[in-house]
Amino acid sequence: MTAVPVFLYHSVASDPAPWIAPFTVGPRVFAEQLEMIVDSGLRLVPLRRLVAAQRGGPPLPDRAAVLTFDDGFADFHSTVLPLLARRDLPATLYVTTGALRGRAGGPTEGVFPPESRMLSWRQLVVLDAYGIEIGGHTRTHPQLDTLPADRAWDEVAGCGRELEDFLGHPVTSFAYPHGYSSPAVREQVLAAGWTSATAVRDAFSSAGDDPLRIARLMVRADTDRERFRQWTTGAAAPVAPFPEGPRTRGWRAYRRMRARLNMPYKAVS
Repeated sequence: MTAVPVFLYHSVASDPAPWIAPFTVGPRVFAEQLEMIVDSGLRLVPLRRLVAAQRGGPPLPDRAAVLTFDDGFADFHSTVLPLLARRDLPATLYVTTGALRGRAGGPTEGVFPPESRMLSWRQLVVLDAYGIEIGGHTRTHPQLDTLPADRAWDEVAGCGRELEDFLGHPVTSFAYPHGYSSPAVREQVLAAGWTSATAVRDAFSSAGDDPLRIARLMVRADTDRERFRQWTTGAAAPVAPFPEGPRTRGWRAYRRMRARLNMPYKAVS
């Protein structure tokens, strides 16, 4: 099955807050990575084309790839958008609605550390108008697979309502915070009207991948040039779909136990 790299970024900044620094790529490195993607012959396509192929629609072009960004950092507007616009490249931005600035009451307390520099709702409109696909990333960025069903539903469905009410059009793409989901969470995502959802999995996606658990390759601060080059050639990672392994199930059980004891595991990213 043909490997489709779905690249996952968070912040692109030269001076990130300490908590997000391990998941931040510098602007120069990001620009180099975009050049590597283009020079490798990969063709960046909108996420919706991958999802359509996964749902039996038109096939993807040869050597397709997708760009995604999580959380909604302000540097997407100031740094990422100009670099994408210069090359006319598509991307999907998944935003945590409770972290966005500029509405009555301000960001929800405790979503991200106070020093975090996040997008405003007004900037979100600009990105949407430009053609960036805006997706949902919950309201407060929890580990969905550890929450009671009613709280998980509020995060999954509430995020979508907020975005659609503000942007004035359907928003259909979702990303699981920290990449964590479960069969029950995925059922809620589908019931809430999301037509696709991205995980992490540190793997390539494919036309045969699950559109409610799309595999992505997370680009971190320590992702070196050679590893990124291998990803652009379809190497150095497995290709989804593949079943959930015992380590993943055990890790979920451990985090759920911590949550029940009111000692939640503090996930980052």
